[in-house]
Amino acid sequence: MSTENQTSTASGRVLLRCLGYLRPYWPLVVGSYLLLLINNGITLGMPLIISSIVDRGIRGGAPDFILRGTLILMGLALTRGLFTYFSGSWTETASQNVAYDLRNALHEKLQSLSFSYHDRAETGQLLTRAISDVDRIRFLTGRAIVRLVEILTLVAGIAISLILVHMQLALLTLTIIPLLVYNALHFGTRFRPLSRTIQQRVSTLTAHLEQNLRGARIVKAFAQEQAEIARFDKENAVLLKLNLSAARMQALNLPLMRLIASAGTVMILWYGGQLVIQGRLTIGELVAFTTYVGQLLVPIRRLGMIVPAIAHATASGERVFEILDAEAEVKELPDARPLAPVQGHVRFERVSFAYFGRHKVLDDIDFEVQPGEVVALLGATGSGKSSIINLIPRFYDPTAGHILIDGQDIRHVTLSSLREQIGIVLQDTILFAASVRENIAFGRPDASEEEIIAASRAAAAHEFIMELPRQYDTLVGERGVTLSGGQKQRIAIARALLKNPRILILDDATSSVDTETEALIQSALARLMEGRTTFIIAQRLSTIRRADHILVLDHGRVVAHGRRTVEHTAHDELLRSSGLYAEIYYRQLRPQEEERRGTYYEHQYRQ
Repeated sequence: MSTENQTSTASGRVLLRCLGYLRPYWPLVVGSYLLLLINNGITLGMPLIISSIVDRGIRGGAPDFILRGTLILMGLALTRGLFTYFSGSWTETASQNVAYDLRNALHEKLQSLSFSYHDRAETGQLLTRAISDVDRIRFLTGRAIVRLVEILTLVAGIAISLILVHMQLALLTLTIIPLLVYNALHFGTRFRPLSRTIQQRVSTLTAHLEQNLRGARIVKAFAQEQAEIARFDKENAVLLKLNLSAARMQALNLPLMRLIASAGTVMILWYGGQLVIQGRLTIGELVAFTTYVGQLLVPIRRLGMIVPAIAHATASGERVFEILDAEAEVKELPDARPLAPVQGHVRFERVSFAYFGRHKVLDDIDFEVQPGEVVALLGATGSGKSSIINLIPRFYDPTAGHILIDGQDIRHVTLSSLREQIGIVLQDTILFAASVRENIAFGRPDASEEEIIAASRAAAAHEFIMELPRQYDTLVGERGVTLSGGQKQRIAIARALLKNPRILILDDATSSVDTETEALIQSALARLMEGRTTFIIAQRLSTIRRADHILVLDHGRVVAHGRRTVEHTAHDELLRSSGLYAEIYYRQLRPQEEERRGTYYEHQYRQ
């Protein structure tokens, strides 16, 4: 099979799949198409009435017949207008519901896809597919297909009517139809790949714009406005060039179709006029014939516009279905069962992990944590700390080994029941463009006001929240832009604590707060960690000293593991037994702690 045939077959499958979304709304669709067919019947009957008015009314000198004929035409025109309204309304209702269903399906799919998918996907691309591409499919399942059916049935009906009026003249006239249809279809075949390329470039441009808007402060901080303007202009110029090519193709197509249609009109006037003179055709029949040809030109011209629109929508369908058909790398097993309330016993059994199955970041990780213990993860950037905590709630699945919680392999339990028992504060604090209250209660929308305030107090957030313009009802802006880094982090901690999780994950959770605030948070967390298994990516000595386990990672392996005992802390054990930990301590942790302590005392002195 040739590449062109394969492309055509794939396009046909995409088109049928798009139309399949109309199935739940078949009564509206069937009703709309029935009215359309009735309208086409009215359209085909009107030239015959005009022919009778000319021959029997005008030439026959019968004014009453003229009056009756014109009243019938007026009634048919009103009926056609009414049916057109209902047909269009029902079609649009069905297609809008298709867009509604598709957007819901896309959102649900994006929510269910694994972190690895979002690691690769660009936000701007996804936004374009969820909005622009879905709207093109809406047009396809609505007006585009209705127009296409209208055109095909009308052209067939007109062809039959022309033959019934006069066979020879009809055969001469109908020679233009294959030319018009071939030109329209050939144009669509060439226009479709260009359309897909344009949509891809629009997505790229949207992604670039989205990144610039998100990173506006960084762009300005590094004085890169002109560089970003130039980069955007370059991408925009590519899109302009493609759009101009598409415009030239469309500008050539319409005049060509008009030229072919005009040739048909000329043939009718030339040959039809001779038939009238010879008495083989009445004037009324010639008028009906020219009326039919006039009716033929409009749908054929529309075909030239509908075909590229369908090509656009088919390309959009391919892009939307790429998302809907994407496979989540983290999947629930068919027999997955809910995870019962856990105690917090966590075990890694020879766990290895590689991003996208290629970039290995964890190698043979093996450790065990008892309920209520605190685990501090320590190591250089890229050593695997974040990867370990991302595996616990199954944001990713290990490529080898097993992770057990209370003796159950987490692959064998439902994702929701697992994640409901884990509280997380990510390193990149994400807040939604909503109120402070809504952000804190995100994991527990049914939480009471007292519970929200209690969680805020525990995270040392209540005081600064009460100083905000509308307190807990204050909107924080997109990504929490109106708050400082420390304030965002404390709200994120309150959000995690409100879940009252059995397992708590803190990804460098106090990295953006000052010494005084950190002391408040650490004091609150010390009380809240009691009885909970806690994993902390720690860069500060105060956190590390409190840990029951200290895992020192290097290039994805645990190179040192300190444990708290009755005789000594995990920190003291590692100072004696691990040269790498001792080096980290003397070069990084102790100087950092001394510096922070000096800053704290200086602050106290100034007060």
